[in-house]
Amino acid sequence: MGCDACSWLRPRVPITLATPTLGQPLPKPIFSSSSFPSSFKRATAISCSMAGPTNSSSSSSSTRSYSRRWYNPIRRQPPSSYDTSSEILRHWVEVQQPLASQDRFTVASYNILGERNASKHKDLYINVPSDYLRWAYRKRVLCEELMGWNPDIICMQEVDKYFDLRNTMEKAGYVGSYKRRTGGNVDGCATFWKPDKFRLLEREGIEFKGFGLRDNVAQLSVFEICRVESRRLVVGNIHVLYNPSRGEVKLGQIRFLSTRAQMLSNRWGNVPVVLGGDFNSTPQLDIKLYNRKELSGQRSCHPSQVLGLNRESRSPFTIMDGFFNDCWTDKEVRVATGSADSHLVEHPLKLSSSYATVKGSTNTRDLNGEPLATSYHSKFLGTVDYLWYSEGILPTRVLDTLPIDILRRTGGLPCKKLGSDHLALVTEFAFSKSAKDTILTMSAVSDGAISA
Repeated sequence: MGCDACSWLRPRVPITLATPTLGQPLPKPIFSSSSFPSSFKRATAISCSMAGPTNSSSSSSSTRSYSRRWYNPIRRQPPSSYDTSSEILRHWVEVQQPLASQDRFTVASYNILGERNASKHKDLYINVPSDYLRWAYRKRVLCEELMGWNPDIICMQEVDKYFDLRNTMEKAGYVGSYKRRTGGNVDGCATFWKPDKFRLLEREGIEFKGFGLRDNVAQLSVFEICRVESRRLVVGNIHVLYNPSRGEVKLGQIRFLSTRAQMLSNRWGNVPVVLGGDFNSTPQLDIKLYNRKELSGQRSCHPSQVLGLNRESRSPFTIMDGFFNDCWTDKEVRVATGSADSHLVEHPLKLSSSYATVKGSTNTRDLNGEPLATSYHSKFLGTVDYLWYSEGILPTRVLDTLPIDILRRTGGLPCKKLGSDHLALVTEFAFSKSAKDTILTMSAVSDGAISA
């Protein structure tokens, strides 16, 4: 579209710019370099003997032997039948941040796949064993995974079993808040945090329906580090509209959340902002199309297309100055930008992507540093989840996602070791050093260099 997404979300990379009881430590996964268990390997040729037909002119039966290649029938089963649990291994990727202070915290964003959606859209999980779709099983796997990463703040989307989930999270030392979607929907957003690490100062629930932006919701929370009262931040949690054809609504929801986040930031002394969630827009977004029905990039992410294409990626929020063409009505322009007279989506709150900042392996990242895939089911393979941050904090490490070939071999998510059709995004942030701290650090380095 002409606004070509959001300049206020343009990534600015700093270069230039396992199953124990909940609460117990997880066993480390054992990595296997083999794609499949050894029992699935093709067997060598075997010899068989068969009784030959009886010849009427002979009183004895003849026998014949032959050799044939044997194929294990398991190899013909869907990919999900293979045990890929040993390959579900995610690594931390770190980056040196000279301006990072010692005050650090970890944020996770996770679309956990609502139980109702899992049962209502079974066509998305045709290769997933039914046991892996049961909520009781998925809840245990989800919580064990999150406890393994031990984040201080967790932003969950598509939560329709909040109270059940809250009971488990409270036992693990978290407290939470919940905002259910409006209309006939039963899921919503939930934010959990460690009360011994963060103190909640203010929270706000956003219902987009009141602003003509459908039934989606979002949450905003203002936190303060308990032991350092001067360290505060705003955390946003959103599940953007899924509908691939309503690009203007997606932009409108993100724009509104960012506006409210900046207002809270200003109210509490211009504190840093972190926005996490399922934005339902891909890094392959082609904003040159100007077509709101194609704006999100979701239509071109069917697994059969993704696995057969090698294309350049772009940030879903990269801005290119331009104007809406005639296919956009005044109402759609107003929904996307906030004004029928404005053809650009802009916002003074400048946000960067933590994953694009902390570069990972080419096996897991696109050309811009974003994950190649954060969600996988039978009709979608791509990235729609992000963790954005503003000035005042810096990402020091991120939990890298999984390579496409590993995801493909699962046949689709959820699987044995992953309880959702999305991957959790986890980032450790550090508050930036103050100007005084920076001067002292530079002075110490300078003194050391001189003395050396």
